[in-house]
Amino acid sequence: PRFASPRDVVLGLGVVLAGGRRIRCGGRVVKDVAGYDLARLLVGSLGVLGVILEVSVKVLPRPAVQLTLSFELEQQESLDRLNAWAGQPLPLSASVWHDGVLSVRLSGSRAAVTDARRHLGGEPMDASSTDAFWAQIPEQTHPFFAGAEPLWRVSVPSTMPAQELRGIQLIEWSGALRWLRTSQSAREVRAAAQRGGGHATLFRGERSRDEVFTPLSAPLLAVHRRLKSHFDPAGIFNPGRLYREL
Repeated sequence: PRFASPRDVVLGLGVVLAGGRRIRCGGRVVKDVAGYDLARLLVGSLGVLGVILEVSVKVLPRPAVQLTLSFELEQQESLDRLNAWAGQPLPLSASVWHDGVLSVRLSGSRAAVTDARRHLGGEPMDASSTDAFWAQIPEQTHPFFAGAEPLWRVSVPSTMPAQELRGIQLIEWSGALRWLRTSQSAREVRAAAQRGGGHATLFRGERSRDEVFTPLSAPLLAVHRRLKSHFDPAGIFNPGRLYREL
């Protein structure tokens, strides 16, 4: 969360639209971005509006120092601490909770990381294993992600209570992204996410196509249809990939 989502760091795209027309939206540097923000619209569209050929992204220098701290905490206490730390000037760059252990990564100058370590406490992780540990979360090679049980990606406010979701969880993004393995139905998972103010996506599992993404309300579906008809009037690109109606 410290570095924002992919949509927030994309500066520009090169895209092929229906009929073979090639366009470029956005720019290659921050000051070069102008006009309609089509780049953000296309990020995450799964190819239903056009084919992305080029991507320009904003990058940051690697931090001078990184340190990972571990805490033995239950889920709700971890969420409480993450929310409290989010309001403080701490160099927190990543967090993950699973199976009673909260791990947080500090990234920044040596002085900032040292001061934060004194403030937070916790047990430092062996530096030789931290890179591998953090890589297995986005690459989904962590043991949590193994198995045939449906895997849900639940995006909610970080303050949502732990008990709202039933199942085995791995939590990142300071509590705002909760990976869930559960045998509950799509309706039950989505109802729990909506009670918490968020939404759920079936990331992996044997379900029908219509259960993958949260159903759109009638007004939002109308907007999606208009966008699809403008970008891809013949319905060439990935029909039904996001929603059956698109």
